[in-house]
Parts: sequence; C-alpha cells; structure tokens
Amino acid sequence: MKTMPALPPDPTLDEIRAALGPVIPVHAGFDGWSDTALVRAAEQIGVDPGIARLALPDGAPGMIDAWFAAIDAEMAQRLPPELLGAMKIRDRITALVDSRIAIAAPNREALRRALAILAMPQNLALGVRLGWRAADVMWQLAGDVATDYNHYTKRTLLAGVYGATMLVLLDDQSEGLADTRDFLNRRIEGVMRFEKVKSQFLARRERMPSLSRFIGRLRYPAV
Repeated sequence: MKTMPALPPDPTLDEIRAALGPVIPVHAGFDGWSDTALVRAAEQIGVDPGIARLALPDGAPGMIDAWFAAIDAEMAQRLPPELLGAMKIRDRITALVDSRIAIAAPNREALRRALAILAMPQNLALGVRLGWRAADVMWQLAGDVATDYNHYTKRTLLAGVYGATMLVLLDDQSEGLADTRDFLNRRIEGVMRFEKVKSQFLARRERMPSLSRFIGRLRYPAV
C-alpha cells in the first residue's frame, strides 16, 4: 500500500476527507464503496470511523468524489508547471491523462465499481460534474486561459477522451497498459485535428467580408 502523509494533530474534516480520498479505493476494490471500506480506510490513517463518516456523509458518491479529487491533487504533484511548461500543448494533455491512468491503474476494480455507481440514474449528474472537473483541472494545468466558448469545447472534448480512456483501462491486459495509452494517443490526435480545423475555420471567417458593414457603407458612404 502507498504510504500516506500523516494528518496534522487536530485535522479539519476537509483534511480528513483529503487523507481518506486516496486510501478508500484500496479497500473499495474488495469491499465495494461501502461503510466497511470507509472504516478500514479510517483505521489505516488513524482516524475514528465516526469522524470519517462526518467527513464523508454522502456514502459511496462522496467517497468516489474524494478519490477523484485525490487523483487531481496527485496529478498536479507529478506534473508541476516547470515540467509541463517545457512541453507542447498536445504533450501536456497526453501527459496529464497518462498520469491519471498511472494513478488509477492499481485500483482498477475500485474504478470499475465507482463507474458503475456513477452510471446509476441518481448519480449521473455527479458523474458529469466529476468528468468536467477532471478536464478543467487538466486544462488549467496545461496553461489554458480561454474564457470564451473555447473554454467549454476544450473541456467537453477532453472529458470525453478521459472517460473513454478510463473505460479502456478497465479491461486492458496489455504489457504496461500499452493498449490504453495507444487508445489515448489516437483520441488526443483526433482532438488536436479538430482544434486545428476549428482554428482555420475561425480565421477564414474573420477574413470574410461583412454584409452588415457593406450595407452600412452603401447607406453612409465615406466622405
């Protein structure tokens, strides 16, 4: 098992939740996303199970949320700005998704169970939110500063790539998860092609003559 950092002497519920996030999936692979898994995780980090329940009062969805947040945090630690800054944008996104593969892979059974829970009708909104959050964190780490509709299209596309890649990961038996990484590279290539075509289209549209401007000149010719 991974050695987890010690909690401060008087941790807040948020700190307990963050500490439980990466530990629960170790047990959820065997016990499901259940109270048993939560209790075992609490015992592992030295927290009273009752306090752990206060930190994660929403049951399985809350525990899954905490795990995915822990993946976000570990991804950021593995790929600091000085490392990502030396890469091209495509390589940044690929590295970020690849790091999530590496982080989640040891707990694939927990991931399988988590995705099944998020696919339930009552949890669909949470699943969408968690996918969007992952994509948003990745684009922010990649240095994206778009605030127009590109902000949303980039995250929507990446959330789709990330979700599909995680599904491939579940049943990947190839050496070094080669099949999952090959799938990721092909999907990223598709996204990059789309972004290139979109940029070319927008550039052409900006150069197209404006009908409204032409009509305005007819009505109000330059002196």
